[in-house]
Amino acid sequence: MKQLTLSLSLALCLWLTGQAGAAEKPLVIDLWPGNVPDEEQGGIGPEKVVMSPKLDRKQVEVLESTRMLTNVTRPTITIYKPAKEKDTGTAMLICPGGGYWNLYWELEGEEVAAWLNTLGVTGIILKYRVPRRPDEPKGEPARRPLQDAQRAVSLVRSKAKEWGIDPDRIGMIGFSAGGHLAIATATRFQKRSYEPRDDVDKLSCRPDFAILAYPGYLKPKDKHELAPGLDIPRGTPPVFLVHGGDDLISPAEHSVVMYSALKRAGVPVELHIYDTASHDFGIRVNDRPCSTWPKLCGDWLQQQGLLKPPHRP
Repeated sequence: MKQLTLSLSLALCLWLTGQAGAAEKPLVIDLWPGNVPDEEQGGIGPEKVVMSPKLDRKQVEVLESTRMLTNVTRPTITIYKPAKEKDTGTAMLICPGGGYWNLYWELEGEEVAAWLNTLGVTGIILKYRVPRRPDEPKGEPARRPLQDAQRAVSLVRSKAKEWGIDPDRIGMIGFSAGGHLAIATATRFQKRSYEPRDDVDKLSCRPDFAILAYPGYLKPKDKHELAPGLDIPRGTPPVFLVHGGDDLISPAEHSVVMYSALKRAGVPVELHIYDTASHDFGIRVNDRPCSTWPKLCGDWLQQQGLLKPPHRP
């Protein structure tokens, strides 16, 4: 029965991915005009696809290998539009996880874009820079991805009219390290982490909401407080958090600490913890309780008014 459920889940994911492409061929756009900031040439090698390691259920929920990207030196966004009759005008930048070493492009990128399209949301996968550069220490968030994420929010906002997106409904969804990137972008919008380049950078880099799935780097290892470099300024947008209670890679305390900090700051926030779930569950449907979280997230988006039909003048 479990094998049948897994097969059906994989078939559904493949079908959804096909549907995302069927609505409109995805558009790929470079983030940066000219040279990418803080990007030295050479030393990393060409961008490539690698397969994720096979782990066990104690470590991750999705056990089979999936496609990852690494050696990213030229960041892009890939835009998946929903079918026109379903389009709500809401868009989400998708930040795949991978510890700031790789990008789980299939599990936490393409499949997420396909799911968002079923909700009428434009899914925009952010291909940010990985792996860590020599000046980005292991165990800490890398700094260049925040540059890419801030630029991406402003770039999408600059294209909102052209792409049929509401400029006030641009959110972020991130997984694992990508969850950290999403909340870092949602809380560090008052100052850019790079020198402005053009008119795009005159537009706000603040996302209008953020969704964090099993995020990491939100608290120090031995302290129950926000990690250095994270705070909750006035204007932080609403946040949805989901985590596995048995996550060994990024313990649920990361989301708990963030939830508490957001509540104290008066930011609308919702948290769901699945008792026996581990890491990397993505949005796949299976017989595990954690696979119900996309429905809860969809309800939250609906309550936030983000799935309403767009205003037509």
